[in-house]
Amino acid sequence: MKIHEFQARRLLSDAGIPVPPGRMVESVADAAAEARRLFAAGAGIVVVKAQVHAGGRGKAGFVKVCKDAAEAEKAAAFMLSNRMVSPQTPPEGLDVRRLLVAAGVDIAKEYYLAIVTDRARKTNTLIASAEGGVEIEHVAATRPDAIVKVALDPLTGLAAYQARDTAFRLGFRGKQVNQAADIMMRLTGLYLAKDASLAEINPLVVTPASAAHPDGEVVAIDAKFNFDDNALFRQADLRAMFDPSEEDPSEMRAREFELNYVALDGNIGCLVNGAGLAMSTMDIIKLHGGEPANFLDVGGGASEQAVTEGFRIILSDAGVKGVLVNIFGGIMQCDRIARAIVAAAKSVGFKVPLIVRLEGTNVAEARLILDAARAEIPTMQSATDLTDAARKVCASVG
Repeated sequence: MKIHEFQARRLLSDAGIPVPPGRMVESVADAAAEARRLFAAGAGIVVVKAQVHAGGRGKAGFVKVCKDAAEAEKAAAFMLSNRMVSPQTPPEGLDVRRLLVAAGVDIAKEYYLAIVTDRARKTNTLIASAEGGVEIEHVAATRPDAIVKVALDPLTGLAAYQARDTAFRLGFRGKQVNQAADIMMRLTGLYLAKDASLAEINPLVVTPASAAHPDGEVVAIDAKFNFDDNALFRQADLRAMFDPSEEDPSEMRAREFELNYVALDGNIGCLVNGAGLAMSTMDIIKLHGGEPANFLDVGGGASEQAVTEGFRIILSDAGVKGVLVNIFGGIMQCDRIARAIVAAAKSVGFKVPLIVRLEGTNVAEARLILDAARAEIPTMQSATDLTDAARKVCASVG
C-alpha cells in the first residue's frame, strides 16, 4: 500500500523527525488561505505540490515554489484543473484531487535516505547518499560509490554507532551529525513499527547556518512510504490512509474477490491459476509475438463467482482483443473454471477469441461442460498445451 506525501510527512513528524509545516487542501480557496497563513507565520517561500501516487511531479509542472499567496493560488488552480502527465503515469495522466501547501526552506545541501527490504541480502537495509534530490537509480548506475548501504540487524535494527558512522561518511559535520543520526534511528523505528517495505526521505536537507542553528538544521522535505499489505490487519491507522481513488478500478474489484490482478498495456487477457504459471503464460505470449493485457492469478481456492468476476474484469478492458485461459488443476478444479466460463458467457458474453487450455483435476468433466456450451461461446477454441494456446491466441489477435 502507498500513501500520499502529506500523510508520509505526518508520520515523520509524529516520529519526531523535523519537517516544514504545511497542510493538505482540496480547493483553490483553501490553498490560498493556507499560503497566507504560512507567509504570516514567517515563511519566506511556499511550495504547492500535487498529491498523486506517481513521481516526476516537478518536471511535469506539478510542484511550484511560490513567493506570495497569489502565486500559490495560481499554482493550485492549474494543478486542480489539469491532469498530471509524467513518465510514471498512464499516457492520459492522473487527476489531481489534493495538494500539499507547505513552507519552503533554504537548502544548503541535499541528501538521500531510505530503508528498504533488501531481498538479495535478506535484511532490511539503510541506503544513504550525499547525492539527494535526484533519482537514486541514476546515482546507483553512474556513481555506485556514492551510495552507502548498511544492513540492519533483524533483532536490534540500526545501531547508534552505525547511524553516526553513516552520517560522517555522508559528510555531515558538527551538530549536523547527531541530527542526521537521530533521523536515521527514528526512521528505522518507524519503518519497523509500521511494517513498511520502503521508507524514503528524498531529499533530506541541511539548511544554511543561522543564529538558531550555527551548523544548519537537518530537515526532511519530501517522503515516500510503501507498506506490506499482508500486515495491514494490525495497522489500523495506515488502513485509514488508503486512497482508493489512486488505484486502478479493475484492481480494486479484483481485490474484493481475493483475485490477484494487475492491469498491463497489451491486448491479450490472461486468466491463470498460480503466480508462477501466470508469469510463464505471459512470457510465452511475448515469445509468440503477443502482448499480455493483464496478470490475473485466480489462485487455488477461488469460487466460481470469483472466477466469473475475473472474466468480467478482463472483458471490461476495451483493449482486450483475445483471452487466454490457462489452468493446471490441482487445488483449483478444472470443472469450476469451465462453469465460470459458461457463466461469464451468459452474463457478459465473449465477443473476442477465447483460447482455453485445461489440465489436471476434473479435466474430463470440464471438457464435457465446455463442449455442451459451444453454441453459447462461438469464439472459443481448445488448446492441447500451453505452446498451442499461445500460438492460437496470438494468431487470433493478429
